[in-house]
Amino acid sequence: MPPPQNQGHRINEQIRISPVRLIDAEGQPLGVVPTLQALEKAREAGLDLVEVAPNERPPVCKILDYGKFRYEQSRKANKSKVHQQKLKEVRVRPKTGDHDVEVKINAVRKFLEHKDKVLLSVQFRGRELQHIEEGKKVLDLMLEKLADVAKVERGASMEGKRMSAMLAPK
Repeated sequence: MPPPQNQGHRINEQIRISPVRLIDAEGQPLGVVPTLQALEKAREAGLDLVEVAPNERPPVCKILDYGKFRYEQSRKANKSKVHQQKLKEVRVRPKTGDHDVEVKINAVRKFLEHKDKVLLSVQFRGRELQHIEEGKKVLDLMLEKLADVAKVERGASMEGKRMSAMLAPK
């Protein structure tokens, strides 16, 4: 049963073009040889003949373990993914309870561990605007407890009915 032809690599009998430029299992070039002869050498080594550069003339084929080759290709593809930094917002109110603030702090820690920025905001409503210092206390408490994992990118500032601070991972 021939292995599935995914990732665009032809292997063994799927290689129809002859001759091919052959590279052995150690990476040494063996020159231009007929495809059947290259297949014989691959079978003698107990490995597969894999077409690694199909657009070249003659195509470049390598003697290697195809399963291991595919695994390494997928590892390279996964490593190349870069984490896109996101902005997460955590909202509290001036009257938010101590335990609830602790839960929010733990959530912020997780966001910072994932290398995301966090916007802490204290939302004021109605008469709470007359006691801005209560909101400032809550925000300062959160900033103090997160000082070990975050750096303050923008300090506490009042914008309309909300006070906010921006944190970035250390």
